[in-house]
Amino acid sequence: MHIASVSLYLRTSIYRYRSSSCLLKAAFSRRMSTRSYADAVEQLNSLQSNAATLEAVRASGGRSSDFAIPEMLEYLGRIGYIPDQLNALNVIHITGTKGKGSTSAFTDSVLRHARPDWKVGLYTSPHLVAVRERIRINGAPISEEQFAKYFFEVWDKLQSNDVRKHESTSRMPGYFRFITLMAFHTFLELKVDATVLEVGVGGTYDSTNIVPQPIVTGITALGIDHVLVLGKTLREIAWQKGGIFKKGVDAITVNQPVEGMVMLEARAKELEASHFEVVSTTPGLSEVHLGLAGAHQIQNANLAIHLARSFLASKSSFREESTLPEIFIEGLEKTKWPGRCQSVVDPSRKDTIWYLDGAHTVESLECCMEWFVSPGVGLSTKAPSQDLSRVLIFNCTSGRSGYSFLNTVHSKIAQQLKLHGIDEGADSFFNHVIFCANVTYADGHFKGDLTAKAISTADLAELKTQQELASAWTSLVPSFPTSRIHVLPSIEDAVREVETTAANDSKPAKILVAGSLHLVGGVIEVAGLSNVAL
Repeated sequence: MHIASVSLYLRTSIYRYRSSSCLLKAAFSRRMSTRSYADAVEQLNSLQSNAATLEAVRASGGRSSDFAIPEMLEYLGRIGYIPDQLNALNVIHITGTKGKGSTSAFTDSVLRHARPDWKVGLYTSPHLVAVRERIRINGAPISEEQFAKYFFEVWDKLQSNDVRKHESTSRMPGYFRFITLMAFHTFLELKVDATVLEVGVGGTYDSTNIVPQPIVTGITALGIDHVLVLGKTLREIAWQKGGIFKKGVDAITVNQPVEGMVMLEARAKELEASHFEVVSTTPGLSEVHLGLAGAHQIQNANLAIHLARSFLASKSSFREESTLPEIFIEGLEKTKWPGRCQSVVDPSRKDTIWYLDGAHTVESLECCMEWFVSPGVGLSTKAPSQDLSRVLIFNCTSGRSGYSFLNTVHSKIAQQLKLHGIDEGADSFFNHVIFCANVTYADGHFKGDLTAKAISTADLAELKTQQELASAWTSLVPSFPTSRIHVLPSIEDAVREVETTAANDSKPAKILVAGSLHLVGGVIEVAGLSNVAL
């Protein structure tokens, strides 16, 4: 269903909502005073899909996608908005397989430095430690009080206005849909001047893709991920990603493999984008000390520069310059994006450095290992390798190929060691490997913000995914001592194992945490790194 075709229905929903809102206002105000951030998180978690539901969606082959946008538009109408109102957010819409979060962070920082008088909203997913991280104003997550306020405003509107057009539409939206609606509501209430909007999954059917007229759209590097939803080929995935293009709006992309690029060009033409651009290298960018580590971040920063330039040219008196503006350079240098190629010196554990990267695709893991297996990071520039203890903490979502991921890790280690002329074998690069479930605490409980109902109970009880990862590692590295391969039921257990290992080895420890942003967030929480990592 096209956005415009549901306008009359949405206006009717809004009228019905407004007619009852006066009756509810007094009661709503009284209830608001007793509703906390913890209450909001608990209610939000009730909207998560469990493992069985997700498996049913996978088995359907994505047939529910046809209802995704119509249902999201229904929810938008039920909370009192029509799509055209979202245009006031002045959206930069960003998707891609890898780097979309980092590109969003770069873009946000550049805009804030270029226009410090603006209020800039940033919506991303997932979060690391607290769900409110997903909705930011001028770089900072909204407060717990703000989160609770806007959460319950949206919650109560959906509860009180239950008019539905499609039988398939459930009374309440799922987790991601709800928080997307909440982000729209928050940004509109706070009257932001610009919004950097990161797609959740794909693009065409994503919950964020209901803004009729963004200012500019951008696509980061394409790769293979979420194949059960997006398709198994780059062509299919590019079709999904290109769905964020809009009539009369610039469509900008990094260079892509031919198969993906051809489809993106076709989608831009089909959806009548005003201009389709493959970004060229920005002169001087390679000399900028980017705020985010990793050689791959140059491509993300380059796309962010082009997106920011397009946006500023449209929404301000910004003048194009042949050189990279100093204010852009400052924004790029001061960009922060925790959990992506991030080094964190442990404030309480002696001689321990955590290397955090939520890489969860083959392509992003290649970038992760290029970063980690380099001098000054995982390779010491001073002490011989035998004087270091390296530990890998890894997990991946059930359904993703653990063997393929670990093969990428192992093979990239070998390539990087050879590149840097290090006389060391990839098989013995890590002293210990830990495969743990994403459960936060050893008692089996989650931190409220990190609750994950998508984990199969049976899988968790048997640690099936983690056992498969351990078997894959043994297959890839037969010489690796089984006593140094640890399968553990929680992140807290993993952190304890690191502490035990450090005590026994009596060496400086370099701990790489990868494979899952949920895992990275849990480590930040359990290891007590929040004050230095976030």
